[in-house]
Amino acid sequence: MAKWGEGDPRWIVEERADATNVNNWHWTERDVSSWSSEHLRQLLLSVRVEGPEGVCQVTDINKLDGEASINNRKGKLFFFYEWQLRANWLGTASSGVKYRGTVDVSNLSDENDEDDLDISVSLCKDQPSTPLLDLMKRAGIKEVRRALGEYVRQLKSEFSQGMILPTTDGPKQPPPETTKKNQVKTNKTQISATTKCTSSPSPKSSPGPAPCPTGVHIPTCSFNLRETFQTSADELYRTFINQEFVQVFTRSVAVVDGRRGGKFQLLDGSVSGEFTQLVPDQRIEMRWRFKTWPSEHYATVSLELQDRGDETELKMECHGVPAGEEDSTREGWTRFYFQAIKQTFGY
Repeated sequence: MAKWGEGDPRWIVEERADATNVNNWHWTERDVSSWSSEHLRQLLLSVRVEGPEGVCQVTDINKLDGEASINNRKGKLFFFYEWQLRANWLGTASSGVKYRGTVDVSNLSDENDEDDLDISVSLCKDQPSTPLLDLMKRAGIKEVRRALGEYVRQLKSEFSQGMILPTTDGPKQPPPETTKKNQVKTNKTQISATTKCTSSPSPKSSPGPAPCPTGVHIPTCSFNLRETFQTSADELYRTFINQEFVQVFTRSVAVVDGRRGGKFQLLDGSVSGEFTQLVPDQRIEMRWRFKTWPSEHYATVSLELQDRGDETELKMECHGVPAGEEDSTREGWTRFYFQAIKQTFGY
């Protein structure tokens, strides 16, 4: 047996900051089943295809069985996942008649490439024949395949971080230009020189980023959205802050305390936050976060309502979204808030 401090340095744990499992050299496993389940649902619920036959859209996931994990051994990562799922889709023909069907995937696993996935679509037994089935077979399967491929890509990029740990000496820092390019990818809690926290902007004279109220530093981005609803401002305002209304358009259990300082949680806990300012029928401000964001990090969202008689224009500003999450956050608000409200209430 080697003396203390001798031998293979990968096994010398006293020099590690956490004094254990240097560089994750031993077998290390991380269960990502919960994350996978949520992301598969999000990606599949974004599937929508349109053609001369009409429009088809995945509406809910009624079966999602499986598991996923990431393993590290001697500095190499191994991804294991296996899922079986069934989703429901709703088709609206050009004539306005609606049809229901299902999508089944039986072999989403690390052993199969994206092109090898077995995806089948069908109509529910009580539904008559419709050209919408051909639309789903022609275009819907492609979109489902794309969504599942995106899940695999996100899995490998999101959770490969932190699986191979540095020693206390740390690796040599790459050149500045390389650091800037890879900053977001290598460490979500690292912040670039051009990033600022929108909820607590730094003074112009202050070098570097300002801390968020929660103390979490990450690169962030912002975006704006504009939407028109065929309803009054008071009805639209109530739709966002009333628990019963929220549960209806999200089609899931929600907790919404519609007052200043009130908390909310919806979409099976995937979204949560707090109302920071409420001006009845005019403005809603909130701290808003998605479950998979860095712990305790919130974006700042403001919704401004302008009543234009028989319609209401909504202007949304969203600041402090983690870098790399802008597209998914924008799409989530468009699909799970705005489109869902219009489809549910006819606005």
